[in-house]
Amino acid sequence: MTGFATDAIHAGYDPDSLYGPINTPIYASTTFAQDGLAQLRGGYEYTRVGNPTVTALEKAVAALEGAEYAVAYSSGMAAIDVILRVLLKPGDHIVVSNDAYGGTYRLIQQVFTQWGVENTVVDMTNPDEVAAAVQDNTKVIWVETPTNPMLDIVDIEAIAGVKQQATLVVDNTFASPYLQKPFDLGADVVVHSTTKYIGGHSDVVGGIVCGDDARVPGFHEQLRFFFGWVGANPSPFDTYLTGRGLKTLAVRMDKHCDNAEAVAAFLDAQPQVARVCYPGLESHPGHETAKKQMTPSAAWSPCCSRPPSRLRHSVSPPHCSAWRNPSAAWRAWLSTPPP
Repeated sequence: MTGFATDAIHAGYDPDSLYGPINTPIYASTTFAQDGLAQLRGGYEYTRVGNPTVTALEKAVAALEGAEYAVAYSSGMAAIDVILRVLLKPGDHIVVSNDAYGGTYRLIQQVFTQWGVENTVVDMTNPDEVAAAVQDNTKVIWVETPTNPMLDIVDIEAIAGVKQQATLVVDNTFASPYLQKPFDLGADVVVHSTTKYIGGHSDVVGGIVCGDDARVPGFHEQLRFFFGWVGANPSPFDTYLTGRGLKTLAVRMDKHCDNAEAVAAFLDAQPQVARVCYPGLESHPGHETAKKQMTPSAAWSPCCSRPPSRLRHSVSPPHCSAWRNPSAAWRAWLSTPPP
């Protein structure tokens, strides 16, 4: 039996028979030789529809999430777009969180509404509100937990209990498979922006979708269609970098957790700070849910706000998250607070 860290290093790849490299090679080839007319060698023909470097990453992430399969995409938004296009059609309805990632929210509100897809925005931390929003034409419930950026915690198991006929999609980006296993809690589909914790080095953009055809019949084939025929596939070099980052996910997440806990405790004790949004604190409204469905309970740079009457004594940087190099994309080594 292997553990998470071992699987992160070894799952998804066996040294090839030509030279036996222990690391996944970058197969920088658009086209692959065939052994005869329509006789594909190893199942690969053209990198837009499949590449061994990409396959290695897909198998590794599927193993870590406990999924039947995974399909990689060129970005997290490409992955999200494909999920929605596969699961929704004109006249369908989706339930989405009021603190969903901005890109997800804009895609649903500005693109899918034009296709005749209805949506209801709810407080996803309230399962009763979610249950009340489900309609006969509801096909998707979109859960993100922890949310970006306010770190709300959604009880995945509770939402699974009220989803009825809808497919429950969980964006697991901010937890990573190291801290949270959505499939074990009732999710039907799991998606990641691999740009964040999985890649982990702020040097590659990517996304990945994990699924199980027993939960969503035919889903894998449809994901593959969009992968190749819409051109949302990632490059071999990008997936190589992502796979390299994945190998150290466990040790990096342990350090993220340690640092975040220390920073949150410090901020929580400062009179200049009005509120710290960190699920590891007992004062966080999602603390008990985080303890129940995540191990350990938190690994995020705490967000905090300052009271208006104390603007001159605000924690630096103002309005702050405690990361060393603030930027548009969090959750990599550049945003890890130093010990």
